Amino acid sequence: MVRFETDRAVVRDVVEGDMDIMFSIYTQEKNMRYISDGRYDWTIFELRDKYSRINKSYSYGYGIFIVELKDSGEVIGEAGLFSFDRENRIFELGYILDFVYWGKGYGTEICRGLINYAFASLKAKCVLARMYASNKASVRLCEKCGMQKWNSGITENGKEFHEYRCYKI
Repeated sequence: MVRFETDRAVVRDVVEGDMDIMFSIYTQEKNMRYISDGRYDWTIFELRDKYSRINKSYSYGYGIFIVELKDSGEVIGEAGLFSFDRENRIFELGYILDFVYWGKGYGTEICRGLINYAFASLKAKCVLARMYASNKASVRLCEKCGMQKWNSGITENGKEFHEYRCYKI
C-alpha cells in the first residue's frame, strides 16, 4: 500500500521482495552510524523480524515504510512513523537512506512527507525526531522541515542528542 508520494519518491509498505536491498543498506557501517546503537552486523532473519514486529502497527497507519524512486522504482531506504504516545497522538519519525543518496534532498523531501502524512492521515498533534547532535545533516533537515529544537541531553551510551518537534496548528 502506498502511504504517500513526494515529487521524486513513493513511500509504501514493506514487502518480502524489499528484504535483500534493505539488508544491503543495514549492513553498511556508513548508513548505520547515526542510527541508535550504530549496529550494522544484522542478519537477514533479524531484519525480517524487526520489520514484522514494528509493522504490526500498519493497521493503525504507522510503521516502517519503503522509500523508492518514482522514476526507476529503485529502493533507496526506509522511512517510518512510530507511536511515541498514541493516546496523545504524538509520533516519532525516522529514516535510513543509503549513503549514495545523501545530500540530494531526498531526506528533506521524505521528512516533509512523513510530517504531512502524520498530521493529515494519523491526526497527529505532534511529530518529533531525535538524533545524535553529531548528525549535523539530520539537525539541518529538521530545521528545514520547520521543526523546533525541544530538548537536548545525553543518551545511555554517553552521546549527546537533540529532540526536535512540530505541532499541528
